[in-house]
Amino acid sequence: MSDVVEINELDALADFRSQWESLLAQTPGADFFRTLDWLEVYWRHYGAGQQLRVLMVLEAGEPVGFVPLVVRREQTKLGRFRVLTYPLDDWGSFYGLVGADPGGLLAAGVEYVLSAKRDWDVLEIRWADASDSADNHVTGALRRAGARRSRRRLHTEIPLTRLDGTWDAYWAGRQGSWRSVFRRNEKKLARAGSFEHVRHRPASAAEGDGDPRWDLYAECERLAASSWQGGSTSGTTLTHEPVRDFLRDVHAAAARTGCLDVNLLSVDGRHAAFVYNYVYQGYVSSLRLGFDPEFRDCGVGTVLMGHLLRDSFARGDRLFDFLPGSLSAKRRWQTSLAQSYRFTYCRPGLGRVRLLSIKRRLDDWLLTRSLAASGG
Repeated sequence: MSDVVEINELDALADFRSQWESLLAQTPGADFFRTLDWLEVYWRHYGAGQQLRVLMVLEAGEPVGFVPLVVRREQTKLGRFRVLTYPLDDWGSFYGLVGADPGGLLAAGVEYVLSAKRDWDVLEIRWADASDSADNHVTGALRRAGARRSRRRLHTEIPLTRLDGTWDAYWAGRQGSWRSVFRRNEKKLARAGSFEHVRHRPASAAEGDGDPRWDLYAECERLAASSWQGGSTSGTTLTHEPVRDFLRDVHAAAARTGCLDVNLLSVDGRHAAFVYNYVYQGYVSSLRLGFDPEFRDCGVGTVLMGHLLRDSFARGDRLFDFLPGSLSAKRRWQTSLAQSYRFTYCRPGLGRVRLLSIKRRLDDWLLTRSLAASGG
């Protein structure tokens, strides 16, 4: 039988760094966002107003997994609610447990939070993979713990490129018209000057590297500010003030842990486009990209993405995750379109929470009718 120890302070969690790293290496589908280094930087910047609730699951006194949770207050049309969920905030595509048995860990975690003193109104398992195994893990864990009235809802769609096989086979599978566009763009760039793909993916500091190459990061910031992103109001561009310091601190952590992947395309020695990623055990998460508007007609971003993916095949990467958003711009590269879901359980017995549960059921019904009417 599993035991659960709750950890509420980041400093206390740091004492279990070696166990977290060892268990993360055994976690199916793990990416950079499930590293302790990501959580530490995220919490330093955004932990205020949230309650950290990391559950360490033990068997025979030894840690076998971690369930990273936070309690946060979120505004809805029915007022503010205390939501118990994962600490991701849509930075990545998927999130979950740290350990080799996600289903067992989640079951232990949900049973614990349902039996402990409740400081939350809504339990929401977000960013859950829509694959059958992950779906069964979440659904089974909630039912085993007695949360039988949970609701599953689509959260977002994510373009993915699976990097198994060879580049040649993958490229042959792209539309012929798209391959022609790519070749024309390469020729246009060649006429503009000699171009080169620069990729910086350092080994970790523990392996004697961890170089953040701040000069390359500064070029990514410059290109982001000069591209369409500079005028974006989303507040998530590399240079936007609300997130700039946070992303810089994540950059340093990713370099230190060997999870950094910076890509630039230079034309006659001048950087013209960037694709900024994180990587963990061959799982590449593409955070941001941009290009110099001067090279727009040359398709410089398209050329960089093609060279990047070809290099990823050569390196033995296993998956390129484009992250949600801008689906039309990514569909030519993707090999599949994945879905992430949220599973919601509203705490019974509270009037406002009951209204929220009813509203979400109504939203699900309306969405189902809309999809049926549109043939989706």
